[in-house]
Amino acid sequence: MDLKIRSKNFAHQCVKLALSLPSNKLGKHIEGQLIRCSTSVAANYRAACLAQTKKGFVSKLSIVIEEADECIFWTEFLKDENLKNENEAGRILKEAKELTANFISSRITASKNL
Repeated sequence: MDLKIRSKNFAHQCVKLALSLPSNKLGKHIEGQLIRCSTSVAANYRAACLAQTKKGFVSKLSIVIEEADECIFWTEFLKDENLKNENEAGRILKEAKELTANFISSRITASKNL
């Protein structure tokens, strides 16, 4: 599947998960963080695809990787705090790790071609 579509679908999954969190202080904090970083993955990947130079692509992709890794952090945190069941958070965590690996691989390839 195209990474633009996949990253957008990932953002939708994260938003749904975030909105289902408890409405206490911790739940609201994680809700905002997870929505911000997951939508940033999708938006910045689209921007990377429109980069005018390879250097611009690599730079924007580095932001995508940082944001994807932050999604991993917040999803792991959810699991640690037992705020979501293992299956729901586990699926999103798996996708976050796979996307991060894909983005890192793309950055390595693009960097070699600079």
